[in-house]
Amino acid sequence: MKLSFTLALLLPSLAGFAQTLTNDGGTLTVEAGATLYVEGGLQSKATSIFTNAGTLQLTGDLTNEGTLTSSGQLQFTGATNQVFQPGSAVVSNLILNNTGATGQRTLSIPTDLTLTGQLTLLSGMVRTAPLGATTPLATLTLADGASVVGEAAGRYVQGNLRVLRAAVNSSTGSVDFSNGLVLNPNGQSLGAVTVTRTAGLQAAGVSYGQNLEATQKGIDRVWAVAATQPAQPVAVTLSWVSDDDNGFDTSLPGQLWRAATAAGPWVRQGAAASASNRSFTAAVTQLGTLTVSNSNAPLPVELTNFTAEPRADDALLRWTTASEKDNDRFEVEASADGQTFRRIGTVAGHGTTAQPQQYQLVDKGISRYATDLVYYRLRQVDRNGTASLSPVRTVRVLGLVGFAVQFYPNPLHTGETPTLLVRTALAGPVQWQLTDALGRTIFSRTGSLPVGTSPLSLLPTKDLAMGVYLVRVQQGKQSQTLKLIRE
Repeated sequence: MKLSFTLALLLPSLAGFAQTLTNDGGTLTVEAGATLYVEGGLQSKATSIFTNAGTLQLTGDLTNEGTLTSSGQLQFTGATNQVFQPGSAVVSNLILNNTGATGQRTLSIPTDLTLTGQLTLLSGMVRTAPLGATTPLATLTLADGASVVGEAAGRYVQGNLRVLRAAVNSSTGSVDFSNGLVLNPNGQSLGAVTVTRTAGLQAAGVSYGQNLEATQKGIDRVWAVAATQPAQPVAVTLSWVSDDDNGFDTSLPGQLWRAATAAGPWVRQGAAASASNRSFTAAVTQLGTLTVSNSNAPLPVELTNFTAEPRADDALLRWTTASEKDNDRFEVEASADGQTFRRIGTVAGHGTTAQPQQYQLVDKGISRYATDLVYYRLRQVDRNGTASLSPVRTVRVLGLVGFAVQFYPNPLHTGETPTLLVRTALAGPVQWQLTDALGRTIFSRTGSLPVGTSPLSLLPTKDLAMGVYLVRVQQGKQSQTLKLIRE
């Protein structure tokens, strides 16, 4: 007959310092039904093996440099801040019940960790970065089927909390990712969906969005949703705790926003509505990075798209806005080094309007910059003189001889098809292909090029998921590989 038991290791403190139980190359096993309680910390050094099928409870830090497999419960129950250095640990269930004073009950996880079971928060905060860090250095991932329970004010995950779901479709219906986002596909198949929430860091462009003037901002929470883009609108509900209000006024209407990244620019999604209970639901036509703010923020001029495309020896700059407020003009700026910009043209704005607007400007003869890459940005100027800058876009200058490759648009958005331009001094066969970040071939084709500049088709694109891809073109011994971003 196998007996379950509780083993308590009481490690006395010396001169006020907590003690650590060290496993130096040995094998430590906690069987199902058993509990190992450590008053202090635990260090499992390299070549050590620690298997926990029962319960490991400790009041200090846990550092793993060897093999740690925990299919049972891993409990942190200290009275001061604790640190979990997981190394290559495989962990199912993690429980935080730290009883320290406010500001002294945080469990820091400074490197990536995946949980396959449940994260339970009873007391204290989990932070995926060292204490004091302003940006997350790690991601806590909940595998397909795993979840987090117990999040509330003063008790949630700061930094990156990623949740995976293997399939979201008509049969799954509405899916709660347990990190503050609920997604209803409205009968569509979105495939595998990953939602990464970044919260509680008070870092602009990382854990919250703001307008380009940095005068208005959203809640201190953003959700990056990676999935197959829907053909029809889907319903998204975002929820947060009062700790992450970040100036949000619950008595005023809320607004859902989307961007390619937390750095913006942000595009309004759906209509404004009440968010008095710190929960907001809206129809989303395009998935990406989502956040919530009061309806007048985070972007008075909603720049929805800005592209720079090569056109023979020129560059075509195009941009669109979803709405504008007191927009006087756009000053188009160019740079040969990406550091020093100068104005090359001005396009008048539309003042205040709720209607989408389209703009463009042609920069002729870009070879005059005497560089192979030209940088462009927009300086949007309000009627009161307030100015803000757009993201930077680039155009590669195709030389008159040799071998050069360019493609546009980049980044690539829904409904857009990238076009390759190849300039060569030699006529002959050419091969080009599109591969994903894992090296898998998405598209491959061969053809023949004349001397000069020729466009090449790069298809298919409508089924490309968000991510990074590589475009490689080869002619004889000449080749060039460029990066394509699908947002």
